[in-house]
Amino acid sequence: MEKHNPSSFTVDSSSPAHRSSFAIHDLTPYINWIYFFHAWGFQPRYAAIANIHGCDSCRAIWLTTFPEEERSKASEAMQLYKEANRMLNELDRDFEVKTIFKLCPANADGDNLIIDGITFPLLRQQVKKKENEPFLCLSDFVRPLSSGITDVVGAFASSIDADMEGLYEKDPYKHLLVQTLSDRLAEAATEKMHEYVRKEAWGYAKDENLSIPDLLVEKYQGIRPAVGYPSLPDQSVNFILDEILDMKQIGIHLTENGAMYPHASVCGLMFAHPASQYFSVGKIGEDQLADYAGRRGKTVEEMRKFLAANLQ
Repeated sequence: MEKHNPSSFTVDSSSPAHRSSFAIHDLTPYINWIYFFHAWGFQPRYAAIANIHGCDSCRAIWLTTFPEEERSKASEAMQLYKEANRMLNELDRDFEVKTIFKLCPANADGDNLIIDGITFPLLRQQVKKKENEPFLCLSDFVRPLSSGITDVVGAFASSIDADMEGLYEKDPYKHLLVQTLSDRLAEAATEKMHEYVRKEAWGYAKDENLSIPDLLVEKYQGIRPAVGYPSLPDQSVNFILDEILDMKQIGIHLTENGAMYPHASVCGLMFAHPASQYFSVGKIGEDQLADYAGRRGKTVEEMRKFLAANLQ
């Protein structure tokens, strides 16, 4: 893949991480309601209620767009959306969502990234490809070490206030509502943060002018795979990201297995290469498992538990 530096932006490893706190009312426009409704068992078409004007007339017209047998379900979605917004207004009084990111000097070294001088091993795609299509690795989107030219990779994390997770524990419905909204708010904060990174902090897309619906379907340049995404499936790399970002600055703590607390947290990497794309690593064999474990400095058995879903 041809390497392309999307801007003249340069960084050094001593540059501090950038932290932000977002009010919930500023994040609400960035919520992807499809995933919220999915968590409640609704198909994507019901999430369209989020795009309807809130007056009774508009909502009544929206209901008529569904077949008679689906209107009861659509009414449920309408009520859930109303209660979700009421809950967001409550949360807005007491809570914020925090993000942290760092733009790091980086290069690719085979299937590894060298980020801030720290080795970040990656996995290469193994699923069967069409003829002449490459098997991708995230390191393909970063200039190789052999080029002698330093590239840039972003690292990020976002999280809700931990106290939000304990709200309404004696009210199962409200508790679940807070949990599902918390997940969406962490993602919404990441979306808003990434927009700022592209247009200002990194500035490789200064002229970007996308609507929020366009942002939510990722029409922007670059990608931001989160840990747990199909291209970045190993949860244990959270420890590497924590070494780069010091995520406790925004209240994120890792368990011994690398899981994040609060649970409504997300972290990952940002790439600016115009050809960068999402992909699935897929199933890997014992040979790649052993190679990856060696690059991670772990035993094969240690890595097997983190990559169980990817093993043949």
